[in-house]
Amino acid sequence: MMGDVEPSAPDCWRLVTVFGGSGFLGRRIVRHLLARGFAVRTASRHPERGKTLFPADQPGLQAVAADVQDEAAVTTALAGAYGAVNAVSLYAEHGRETFTAVHIEGAARIARRAREAGVERLVHVSGIGADADSSSPYIKARGRGELAVREAFADATLVRPAVMFGADDAFLTTVVKLVRTLPLYPMFGRGRSRLQPVFVDDVADAIARVLDGSAGAASICYEFGGPRVYTYKELLQTIADATGVRIRTVPVPFALWQALALIAEHLPGTPLTRHQVALLRHDTIATGAWPGLRELSITPMALEAVVPNVASRMKNALQERGPEGMAGGPAACFQSGQTVVLVPTGDAVLILGVRRSRLEGWLYIIELAGSHVEVRESYLRMPGP
Repeated sequence: MMGDVEPSAPDCWRLVTVFGGSGFLGRRIVRHLLARGFAVRTASRHPERGKTLFPADQPGLQAVAADVQDEAAVTTALAGAYGAVNAVSLYAEHGRETFTAVHIEGAARIARRAREAGVERLVHVSGIGADADSSSPYIKARGRGELAVREAFADATLVRPAVMFGADDAFLTTVVKLVRTLPLYPMFGRGRSRLQPVFVDDVADAIARVLDGSAGAASICYEFGGPRVYTYKELLQTIADATGVRIRTVPVPFALWQALALIAEHLPGTPLTRHQVALLRHDTIATGAWPGLRELSITPMALEAVVPNVASRMKNALQERGPEGMAGGPAACFQSGQTVVLVPTGDAVLILGVRRSRLEGWLYIIELAGSHVEVRESYLRMPGP
């Protein structure tokens, strides 16, 4: 039953604690574990969110409040557990929520406390491309986090998914939305970076199989990618074809994207970060050095099979809200009471943000001038009705 409860589980069920159990991947891991007969304890900073994600009378499910930076809370969350999954993720730093605090120190804390609690199996979710020597703070933290986990819990299983997609994600949904509304789609660089998007439910299913000791679940590391490798440009074209939209792309230098991301990090919901831009500079595909979904008897879901569902949901939302963009004009992306308009114009990107409730906003003009980026800001005050 959902709610704050004493750590306990029926004797006939093996208990797995899922840190980040209410997140995009975590909640799906919970569902797959329950389907396999596990008892599950979700551990997150906001356990009340589980009430909207899982049935209130779900047998074998409990929720506790736990911050990975809180030693005592982590210890309590792991009490009596057979297994544990660290599915906590952070893409933008805010205050004490830093990459070091979450992806390195928090990951090490979970691993250390899991070992001390007698947890038999620990799955640590990282990402393809994690590199302790990277110049990117995010990628470096992911890599150092893997090392810290292995040092604290030698038998931990590392899971490295590629970019994950799903019908309710922030990746595919955003791309479909912009493909349908932008007259020109700004690409990351020339769109040559390679991606291998993987269906989020496939990753969750695989993690449940690893914890269940299914066939092929003996590896210390897995890389989960989808059935097809795309260049970024090919991915955009594939999505456009699946939604019946003609797309025109325009290359945008990574330096310009970095400046755009710097601004986007201050928007509600953080739609884009510099660290995500850094990831897109490199290929994020399975290396082939470690087993993947097929070794766990999972046939990867193709992205093309999910796009129509996303597009249909998006179309319904647009009909309810009204058009957000039109041919020959900019597109509006709604974020928590703000409208953010991106307008690629030659060597510049104009970003207009409007707080509709306050009738005020701002305009950024980002220009690539020679070898450096210039950002100009203007505050806007609109007359009342």
